[in-house]
Amino acid sequence: MPSPFAAAAEGIRVRVRVSPRATRNRIEGLAAEPDGRAALKIALAAAPEGGKANAALVRLLAREWDVAKSAITVAGGAASRRKTLHVAGEPQALLRALDDWLSRQTGRGAG
Repeated sequence: MPSPFAAAAEGIRVRVRVSPRATRNRIEGLAAEPDGRAALKIALAAAPEGGKANAALVRLLAREWDVAKSAITVAGGAASRRKTLHVAGEPQALLRALDDWLSRQTGRGAG
């Protein structure tokens, strides 16, 4: 499956698919998107109202990836289950680190 991560200006883009109102916050792995690309599948306990789910998503990934919350922004799909995140930083270093993280999560390489 392809990687959900892609280099972008001043950072990387991350495709995610969120399931709000879950029993707990957790990263569930990769999901195939209709266009053939991959997205991180993430369950969030927060409700999708008033930005609560987006804030929970940023907190979860910042903690998981050991980056500042301020480095992660919702670049697209703020009101949708399918979102694009931007993680600010040096693109190649972020791609290496997150591909390694994804390999540990899934037990195999990202792409």
